[in-house]
Amino acid sequence: MYAVPDQTGRTVVVTGANSGTGREAAKRLAAAGARVVLAVRNPEKGADALAEVLATRPDAQAEVRVLDLADLASVRAFADGLARDLGRLDTLVNNAGVMAPPQRYETADGHELQWGTNFLGPFALTNLLLPLLLAAPAPRVATMSSGVANRGRIDFGDLDWERRPYRTWAAYGQSKLADIHLAQHLAHLAGRRGWALVSTAAHPGFTRTNLQVTGPSMGKETPVRWSPGSILPSMDAPEGAGSILLAAADPAAASGGYYGPRFGLVGDPRPARLVRRMRDDETAARLWAVAEETTSTAVPAR
Repeated sequence: MYAVPDQTGRTVVVTGANSGTGREAAKRLAAAGARVVLAVRNPEKGADALAEVLATRPDAQAEVRVLDLADLASVRAFADGLARDLGRLDTLVNNAGVMAPPQRYETADGHELQWGTNFLGPFALTNLLLPLLLAAPAPRVATMSSGVANRGRIDFGDLDWERRPYRTWAAYGQSKLADIHLAQHLAHLAGRRGWALVSTAAHPGFTRTNLQVTGPSMGKETPVRWSPGSILPSMDAPEGAGSILLAAADPAAASGGYYGPRFGLVGDPRPARLVRRMRDDETAARLWAVAEETTSTAVPAR
């Protein structure tokens, strides 16, 4: 299991910290000495996660704050609250997401749910927190993607799936490919502007979390249940969180780097292969411009 290096003195935001890889990441970052903000949609589940963090390290500096990535007003309120209370932010871990709802749902702002939650929300949050991040001496942004991004396509003519028949896995793949473009373009921006910021991405392989249950259960009277009988190799959250923890905390993680399990679905974290679509700088720049307009956010002028 990946050993998180010392994080003493660093303040870290982890989105989706109430469960799965986010909960595990928050717990281990706090255990390594970081001050951790658990950004969660459900405060009761956040309180439960915080209790686990404190059980692991009773003297941990950790707190819960409400953040709904499917609501841009919530994203802005969360960022405004941090700006009031913090002088700087050292690390942002864009971990939260939704996967494979059975039909097309919309966010509070009218966007397709996976597109809005997995990409537009984290994009806006990253832009809004950049002033705090750039006030830190060695800031990082680590963004969770998915192996499904390998098959993703960015359709600029219908990003919200309003014109095409809805295909939940194709929508998920598009949102997770967009997360790679977010991380890559931010790394390029940081390099061009001389920022010390390191922007990375990761995928968790096949990690068993409630992600496989929550999305598919939407709108159903009887929730979908996770079946452990898959023939594919898989990991629990403590192992699956290794890739995002490496991306967020490892001194060797390079800006623009992408990390995943050694064997694709399982294994210790290591550099992962960026397929050609993930290295499309023109698409990344175009997507960034579209997302800035859609979210009414932008990087700092300096």
